[in-house]
Amino acid sequence: MSNFGVLPPRLVIDPLLRNWLLEDIGRGDRTTGALISQEVGQAKWLAKAPGVIAGLPVAARVFQLLNEKVSFVAVVGEGSSCQSGEVVAEMDGPLDALLTGERVALNIVMRLSGIATLTKKYIEQIAELPTKLVDTRKTTPGLRLLEKYATTVGGAVNHRMGLDDAVMIKDNHIAAAGGIGKAISRIRQYIPYPLTIEVETESLDQVKEALQHNADIIMLDNMPLAMMHEAVQMIRQHGSRVKIEASGNITLETIRAVAETGVDYISSSAPITQSSWLDLSMKLSG
Repeated sequence: MSNFGVLPPRLVIDPLLRNWLLEDIGRGDRTTGALISQEVGQAKWLAKAPGVIAGLPVAARVFQLLNEKVSFVAVVGEGSSCQSGEVVAEMDGPLDALLTGERVALNIVMRLSGIATLTKKYIEQIAELPTKLVDTRKTTPGLRLLEKYATTVGGAVNHRMGLDDAVMIKDNHIAAAGGIGKAISRIRQYIPYPLTIEVETESLDQVKEALQHNADIIMLDNMPLAMMHEAVQMIRQHGSRVKIEASGNITLETIRAVAETGVDYISSSAPITQSSWLDLSMKLSG
């Protein structure tokens, strides 16, 4: 549905949408049920602030689950920028479905568009550099698939979707195992062949240990820029196979300097955790 990210199939997304509709509708939409019977009508969505639009295919599915006769047409393309006052989408069909699904559909698109908008701001800071921005697992429970989809609409790349996607050895794992080398050796005995192993490092000594034990990805976590430069050079001299990720306190003001150290990826939770909703509203017309 999008040129940027891939939405989950209906088999995955529909149960989420149904649960969110059930949460809002409860025993029934008392207001709409009392006022609307068989009427049909038209509506449009208006942007109340500038931003990047994300989630319109999901909104369309919300209305279709309520009534397949609803027609939902995106006026602004997924991943495109909109201006305040611009028409984002138009729809027509049974009024009860339009009014009952309004809040859930709008909430989804406002949340996802806010994430895509902030993500794009981060991407613009490093646009001409080879470094890629990746998201994290700091997501809202129940919304991870869609929030991570929204970061790709904004131009980022997904990090692992869950704990089963890849191995990431963090500081607490290292402490529990008694060192990076011991952690990698033990993990290699249990994981399937295709999974990569990433190690979080906070010092040059830890970087050396991760290289000695053939980590696939080395994360430079909260390192000062000077140390990060040295770590990147050390890893590059070791070979080009190892990917380098930087993480920790990444902001719009610091992301470019971090990218200029030569890392392959910069991971940040900010596009999701620090984004504001993009304000949209629905107005009946005709």
